[in-house]
Amino acid sequence: MTATILDPTAIPIIDFACFGDGTSPEATEIGRQLVKACREVGFAYFCNTDIPQTEVESMFEWSRALFSLPIETKLLAPHPKEGWKHRGYSGVCCSRLRRPDRNKYILLTSRVQVGREQVSQMVFDPAQLAKIRKHTPDFKESFDIARDYFPRISNVWLPEQVLPGFRETACSFFDTCRHFEMEKLLPALSLGLELPAAPAEVFARGEKGRIGAHTDYGMGTILFQDDVGGLEVESPRGSGNFVAVTPIAGTVIFNIGDFLMRWSNDTLKSTLHRVRAPPNDGTGMVKERFSIPYFMSADRDLLIDCLPGCWSEDRPKKYEPVTAGEYIDMRLDATY
Repeated sequence: MTATILDPTAIPIIDFACFGDGTSPEATEIGRQLVKACREVGFAYFCNTDIPQTEVESMFEWSRALFSLPIETKLLAPHPKEGWKHRGYSGVCCSRLRRPDRNKYILLTSRVQVGREQVSQMVFDPAQLAKIRKHTPDFKESFDIARDYFPRISNVWLPEQVLPGFRETACSFFDTCRHFEMEKLLPALSLGLELPAAPAEVFARGEKGRIGAHTDYGMGTILFQDDVGGLEVESPRGSGNFVAVTPIAGTVIFNIGDFLMRWSNDTLKSTLHRVRAPPNDGTGMVKERFSIPYFMSADRDLLIDCLPGCWSEDRPKKYEPVTAGEYIDMRLDATY
């Protein structure tokens, strides 16, 4: 697979400035633009989301503080051995942790080892997964959190005295992202798909080279990235060619996940993407890269089946129904 460096505007920019409460003609047009981007590319830049840039910058500062801690300290909050218990710290082997070119990110999951996390794309056979992990391990660290009151899986936090204030700030930023998801993003998708009334509830019940090519599991992802670069998106879909998603100040990245692809019967694209090491800085070293993805998901018991209006006798359903929990657990167990 190759990477092509293109003008970042090859990926559409969706401006939410005039979305308001979602009832105006301007909001409907924003929804149409968003669905067009999701249908044709599967990725988009968002601007004027009302997510304060000060909060974004603060979270990146907390990320740097967290990942600069000694490995022994980070392991006080280990990711459980079960892949589906997607919480806490995951790292690479200790001999690699001192290199300055690792990829680091805090994951925020709106449903949202030690062991090494290894992204795989629709590979579930244990022997094949073991081969992938042996030959092409993802080189990154991550720290996963979700709602602090989620009943099924508890967050795994560092002791408060280790990083005072991190837990409170991370939870607050999670709530900020969820507010944008519920008040603007999901309603905009609903308007663009021309779904019936109260569509946000339909979606809401419906939720990482450095990281190999993969699609995201849930509904979609809101990604905050620093200015280092490295994210690439397959374009056009199925071509094997990847486009660099160049960071644009004041924007966030959005991409469709597998649930929205299945719900929409492939009307919306769950697009392959990956992270590649950016060019070295002239010293033979590669910069650290920090990112913060907020994963949108669905209630575990919700059956993911094709939405009304997205299938017909001439356009049959492409996917068998599956509960959100079954699908997410299957993908996470293949990752860890």
